[in-house]
Amino acid sequence: MSLQTGRDRRPSGLSFCQTYGMCRSIKTLRRCDQKPTDQEIHDAALQFVRKISGYRVPSRANTPAFESAVRDVSASSRRLLDAIA
Repeated sequence: MSLQTGRDRRPSGLSFCQTYGMCRSIKTLRRCDQKPTDQEIHDAALQFVRKISGYRVPSRANTPAFESAVRDVSASSRRLLDAIA
């Protein structure tokens, strides 16, 4: 979508994410009223790792690296969310 005109100028058949990069569907987990659950953090980390790796489901050979990345992103996200006000 053109920021100046507001019109969608994607080539036919391509999704917004395919055309413009990372989707904005990973939800914000920082909230004033409550801390995010471990499941919410895991789900966001999984979505992030899927996006950057290009794999929805990794091959058997890549599964250990994929799962390790999800754990690392989850742990980093929890530390970040615990540290910021």
